[in-house]
Amino acid sequence: MAISIEEVKRLKDLTGVGLTDAKKALDEAGGDFDKALEAMRKKGMTKAEKRGEREARQGLIGTYNHDSRIGVIVEINCETDFVARNEIFTTLVKDVAMHIAASAPEFVSAVDIPVDVREAKKQELLESDALKDKPADMADKIVDGQLKKYFAERCLLDQPFIKNPDQTVGDYVKEHNARLGENILVRRFSRMALGELA
Repeated sequence: MAISIEEVKRLKDLTGVGLTDAKKALDEAGGDFDKALEAMRKKGMTKAEKRGEREARQGLIGTYNHDSRIGVIVEINCETDFVARNEIFTTLVKDVAMHIAASAPEFVSAVDIPVDVREAKKQELLESDALKDKPADMADKIVDGQLKKYFAERCLLDQPFIKNPDQTVGDYVKEHNARLGENILVRRFSRMALGELA
C-alpha cells in the first residue's frame, strides 16, 4: 500500500519525530494512520518517562485571564531556554493555564496533597452511614477507591484535559515531553476568582 507524503508529514507534525521515523511507523502500521500515531505515542511516552529524572529549571510563567473574573498564573519548567521559547511549549503553558481557570484544581499532583488533608477526608469517608454495616477490610478498600476518585478530581495532572477529555492533563504534558525531547513539569500554580476567598 502506497503511503502519501501528506500522511507522513501529518504524523511528523503530530509527534515531533523525523520524516523517516514517521514513514517507518506508517509502514509498520500497514498505512493505518491512527495505529501508527498510537504506536508513536507509546514510544514517545516511554522516552518521556525516562526523561523525567532530568532536571528542569528553565521554562515559563504563564498567565490566563478569563473575562476579568478568573485569573491564573502557572509555572511550567523544561530543561533549556531554547525549548522555553518554542511555540509548542508556549502553547502548552497557555493551554494548562486555561485548563486551571476552567477546572479549578487544588493541587498539581497527588504527591502535593498534605497528609492532614488526606487523613481528614479519609476519616470523613470512613464515618459515612453507607459504610457502617461493612466489614473493616471492605470499608478500607471502598474508602481507598473513593479517596483516589475524590483527589483525582482535585489534582491538575489527573484531571481530564478540557481540550481533549480522553486524556489527562498529565498525559498532555507527557506528550509534550515526547514532542520536545525534554523533561517538562508543572511546578506550581495559583488561581483567583473574583469574590472568592483564598
